[in-house]
Amino acid sequence: MLEKISLTQVKEFFNDVKVEMRRVSWPGRKEVYGTTIVVIAAVFFFGIYLGLVDLVLKVGVTKIFHLFR
Repeated sequence: MLEKISLTQVKEFFNDVKVEMRRVSWPGRKEVYGTTIVVIAAVFFFGIYLGLVDLVLKVGVTKIFHLFR
């Protein structure tokens, strides 16, 4: 069953959240920019790679089907 939560427990929770957020090490602007470029490049690379693999498989399967017609 659900237990009742008091107002003091809610306040304590948010105070704990505030303390933990101060401990977080946030990345700098340069680091965020660098990792964003890497992610965008990886997305384009894998998109092109998978598109080419799909095209090769499509042509191969089409030729196999025409071979056994």
